[in-house]
Amino acid sequence: MIDQGNIKQEIDSLKKNFKSDISAGFFVFLLALPLSLGIAKASGFPASMGVLTAIIGGVFTLFFRVSELSIKGPAAGLITISAAAVTEFGGNQFAWQTVCAIIVTMAVLQIFLGFLKLGSLTDFFPHSAVHGMLAAIGIIIMLKQFPVLLGVDPSLYTTKGPIEFLISIPMFLSNFSWHVAIIGIISLLLMFVVTGVKKSFLRKIPAPVVVLLVAIPMTLYWDFKHTEPEYTLVIIGDFWGSLGMNANFSAIGTFVFWKYVIMFLFVSSLESLLTVKAIDGLDPYNRKSDYNGDLIGQGAGNVLTSLLGGLPMISEVVRSSANVGFGAKTKWSNFFHGVFLLLAMIFLIPFIELIPNSALAAMLIYAGFRLAAPKEFIHISWTGVVATQ
Repeated sequence: MIDQGNIKQEIDSLKKNFKSDISAGFFVFLLALPLSLGIAKASGFPASMGVLTAIIGGVFTLFFRVSELSIKGPAAGLITISAAAVTEFGGNQFAWQTVCAIIVTMAVLQIFLGFLKLGSLTDFFPHSAVHGMLAAIGIIIMLKQFPVLLGVDPSLYTTKGPIEFLISIPMFLSNFSWHVAIIGIISLLLMFVVTGVKKSFLRKIPAPVVVLLVAIPMTLYWDFKHTEPEYTLVIIGDFWGSLGMNANFSAIGTFVFWKYVIMFLFVSSLESLLTVKAIDGLDPYNRKSDYNGDLIGQGAGNVLTSLLGGLPMISEVVRSSANVGFGAKTKWSNFFHGVFLLLAMIFLIPFIELIPNSALAAMLIYAGFRLAAPKEFIHISWTGVVATQ
């Protein structure tokens, strides 16, 4: 954590970089809000718990020696593990709360590994294996978000594995909703078009924000609240009333519980530390992060968010790289992104509940494509070739 000698330094840093960090934090908030909602839903958690994770990842981790420019929050790369764990424990509230307990246990181990100064061990993992793992996760994300994009009834796909999804594609195509699918397809096209625009002033607008500016008016025009099933829109419900001790440790003695503890520990720690390393390479001040401090901060944040019902947090690569691009100077930008999310959950819940899930699915499909893009497979093969020479 920040010692007494560093408190003044942090305050001075805030004063010096306030304008650039609050501006970057606001733009990252615009990117993080819809992505956090979508990642939570795809993970089998209540949608609002994704925002909770990002709030704690921004506000709470400031007090640890975390990376200066990385953004802490839920990640698409952990969707498949979270969703599989929730499904294996029954897919209900007990399952969600059990997975929260799994994440708390994993987080304690993360803190322990940080104190043992094992954060630098990421250098020993072959990058080709990590890229291959993330590419596989990307393919699964795209596959599982396909019926959501089309507005298919969740009861037709929530318990299906990847192979069953492939077999069920004809069924999805025969059970889609026209209005929902139109919004989903337009949203997906916008994600690709906006992110590919070269104009500098347009690149300052996060693509998910453009998607919401188009998708929400369409849901209002077609009156989704009264003409479409409840599952087509984001549901926040009583967010503040749902906060409390949401981790259920009753399954801690089972093999399945510890299986997912190890999976979360390996994937989340590795992906997060590799992101920190990558963002260090983009740092205009050439600062080098304390990997062990970042792991401890991430673990502490995971303990708090999961006790309250949130998802696992990591240093997320898309938001972190966007943070650098928006001109962030210090970790106060991560703090401000968390504060803006907190304000959104205080004042904007009625607006958030107008967001169509098909638009969130489009964002996640795009994120999955980024993980499994053809260039990633080329990069994997080239990395392997170089390693053997």
